[in-house]
Amino acid sequence: MMLAGAEIVDKSVAFSSDGVVLPAPAAIPASAAPAAPASAVPAAATMTQAAPQGLSRVPEREAVDIHFSNITCTVKLGINKGYKEILHGVHGRLRPRQLVAIMGPSGAGKSTLLDVLSGYRVTGVGGAVFLNGRGRIMKQFKKMSCYIQQDDRLQGLLTVGENMTMAANLKLPTKMDSYEKGEIIENILTNLGLYEHSNTRAAQLSGGQKKRLSIALELINNPLIMFLDEPTTGLDSSSCTQVVQLCSSLARQGRTIICTVHQPSASLFALFDQVYVLAAGQCLYQGTTQNLVPYLDQTGVPCPIYHNPADYVIELACGEYGEDKIQLLTTKSENGRALNWFDNHESIPSMEALRKQFPLSVLKALDRGSSNEETPQSNQRSVLIRTGFLKAKRDATMTHIRVLVNILVGIMLGSLFINAGNEGSRVLENYNLLFAILMHHMMSPMMLTILTFPSEMSILSKEHFNRWYSLGSYYISITLVDLPVSVVSCFVFSVIVYIMSSQPLELTRFAMFFAISMYTVLVAQSFGLMIGAVFNVVNGTFLGPSLSVPMMMFAGFGVTLRDLPSYLYWGSYVSYLRYGLEGLINAIYGMNRPVLACEDELYCHYKYPSKFLKEIAMRSDMFWWDILALTVNVVVLRILAFLLLKWKLNAVR
Repeated sequence: MMLAGAEIVDKSVAFSSDGVVLPAPAAIPASAAPAAPASAVPAAATMTQAAPQGLSRVPEREAVDIHFSNITCTVKLGINKGYKEILHGVHGRLRPRQLVAIMGPSGAGKSTLLDVLSGYRVTGVGGAVFLNGRGRIMKQFKKMSCYIQQDDRLQGLLTVGENMTMAANLKLPTKMDSYEKGEIIENILTNLGLYEHSNTRAAQLSGGQKKRLSIALELINNPLIMFLDEPTTGLDSSSCTQVVQLCSSLARQGRTIICTVHQPSASLFALFDQVYVLAAGQCLYQGTTQNLVPYLDQTGVPCPIYHNPADYVIELACGEYGEDKIQLLTTKSENGRALNWFDNHESIPSMEALRKQFPLSVLKALDRGSSNEETPQSNQRSVLIRTGFLKAKRDATMTHIRVLVNILVGIMLGSLFINAGNEGSRVLENYNLLFAILMHHMMSPMMLTILTFPSEMSILSKEHFNRWYSLGSYYISITLVDLPVSVVSCFVFSVIVYIMSSQPLELTRFAMFFAISMYTVLVAQSFGLMIGAVFNVVNGTFLGPSLSVPMMMFAGFGVTLRDLPSYLYWGSYVSYLRYGLEGLINAIYGMNRPVLACEDELYCHYKYPSKFLKEIAMRSDMFWWDILALTVNVVVLRILAFLLLKWKLNAVR
């Protein structure tokens, strides 16, 4: 295990899986470690002194040579607006043990190409991607790769150490004990400069630290290929340098690392081994960074002296020197086919040579010995549930404020309708209270889910794509984690309202009252989950209340079920509030409740509960049918929410 304070390791050595210092592999071609241009040597040398040391765990498989051919990507612009082709048949070669920068102006197709190469985007994509000379098999490819997106999608309520522990428990084999996992975590955090921040919550980290934590989480299962979308965006120059140095160090250990970069400084640009330049979905150049200037000279668009080559090539790609220059460069690079601007390009193996170098028998043996196997779903559920309870304990909105709001609203409603439950002259007031209770149980859980779940969706999208866990395990865990909080909140609210409003103090009736309340909460949560899974916060906030209005219209409050027109009566079967209201009425006034006291008025029209039930067109023997209907609603809506969630995760791709 590598400890903090270990000496800085020179790039000419590597680490074996047991931490022994080894000579650099002889198989690394000269192109893997290109010499920096003379102007960049001092800066690069200075940066190397602060570069991260190598991780003790190196990839178990041979490095991957990626070749992509005739890649196209077409996106739909909107309804009746046609389609637009983002990538126009680009080709390219991403060499092993290299840090590759995909560059280009905004709208050039950088992120789209990265999405295609990582497998994140599959819709509207054409062409082929090859790994070591063989066609990519997506299932196997995902096991050896990871995709770190531009925005840092981290569990903000967990500390750095807790985030790493969760990732280790989800990604590493279950047979590995906690000490081995802890050693891996310690080694990664030490080398990425995060060990001192192990007890800091992710939400409190700086931008550079968040980016390094995002990388650290994916290093747990030792990927061979890493894709990073704009890893330097939003960072200061020092943090940018740290992140790129880290990526360079990881590439030297046998990984292929591909980043999109918008417009790096000259010193940052020199840290990359290979650059792939895009303009309007076409390749202007691919090769080593130090060969970019000679390439531009030979093409007839020389880079001015003292001008940052990265800035100049972006200016060319933007068309600032004429559209003809873009076409000239695209032709020169053969849209990414030309390999002349790699170091020792004659020695770059062909696809046939790579297949001979990595026969299927060798790959089969490597697959058998690989540690990157998916953990059982039972383990995934266990880890996610433990983590979920930890997050719920710390989440002020989802837990603390939620319980507090239920207490305050319960006291408020109880005060407004105090002693209304046993008084014959206040039956209609009590009826209003029961409907107000339903409104609270419907709106609060639904809107809370709509407001909070979209932020969870971004984290789910990243973790699910990188194969941390299955969607089923995640869905079961969030359902089970939220249940205790929902039960406690609903129970506290029910006790306060029930006692303050003087409802009948019978255990059976309270149990019926609480059961209907709890079911209404669960249905409303499921409804909110469906909306939150598909829509963003703005659209969901509008759609949730809008779809709730028909539920209230057909609940039987205001307009009784008897008075509904025949052509609208079907709505009463769809509205879960109808079953909730009917269930609460049965709990309070059903079961042959005796005549109510009439102390405040001389005449109490509804002191006979049966007379009141007849007036509002509700029967007193429908409680269990209402429970069954609400159960069906919960099950159906939860299944629909899961299917919509699955569709949404696939739709973005």
